[in-house]
Amino acid sequence: MSVNQLNYGKIIEELRSSNATLVAVSKTKPVSDIKDLYELGQKDFGENYVQELLEKEAALPKNIRWHFIGHLQSNKVKYIAAFVHLIHGVDSEKLLTEINKQGRKNNRVINCLLQVHIAQEETKFGFDANEINVLANKVASGEISSENVNICGLMGMASFSNDMQKVRSEFESLSTLYKRLQSTIPSFNTLSMGMSSDYELAVACGSNMVRIGSLLFGART
Repeated sequence: MSVNQLNYGKIIEELRSSNATLVAVSKTKPVSDIKDLYELGQKDFGENYVQELLEKEAALPKNIRWHFIGHLQSNKVKYIAAFVHLIHGVDSEKLLTEINKQGRKNNRVINCLLQVHIAQEETKFGFDANEINVLANKVASGEISSENVNICGLMGMASFSNDMQKVRSEFESLSTLYKRLQSTIPSFNTLSMGMSSDYELAVACGSNMVRIGSLLFGART
C-alpha cells in the first residue's frame, strides 16, 4: 500500500475535534491508491483535471464524493455536472452562471465555493474582497440566477511561504470575510483552506475543510 496510513490516522484524529472535513487530493495518483484510502474509510477526494476525474469516477465506487479543486473552465462544467459533489474554485460570475445552467440540465443542485484570492502571488485565481461582496449581493437579490447552485462557502489558498505569520494573516482575513458573508448568503457552511503544509494553522483560523495530498500519497510525480 502506497498510502501513508499513519499520516491518515493522525490527520483524521486531529480534524475530528474541529469537525473539519478532509479532502484527499488524488490528482495524478493511480486508481489503486484511491482504492487503498477509500478502504480505510475516506470518501472525499479532490481532482484538478476534468478528463482525469471522468476516468476515475467511472472506475471507482459511486459513493465517493468527488471535489473539483482546480481551475475550472466554463466549457468543461457539463462533463462533471451530473456527479460532482463540490466545485471549490468558482472564480467568476460567468462560471457560476454556467454551473447553474448545467445543474438545471441535470436536474440537480450543484454545491460550490467562491474562490477568494488571499495570497500575494499573481498566479492564484479568485475574487478579491470587493468583487465577492458585489457577487454575494447579486446572489442575495436574485440578480444572478442560482436555483441550481448551492453556494455553500469560500475557498482560498495562502501564499506558498515559510513565513507562517503571513500565512496566518491571510487565513484570518478569509475567515473574517466568511463570517461576514454568512449574513448575506445563509447557505454558507464551508470554509475550505489549508493544505499539507499549513492545514493545522488553517483549522486554527477557522477552516472546516482541508485539502491534503502529499502527506497521504507522497509527493506528486
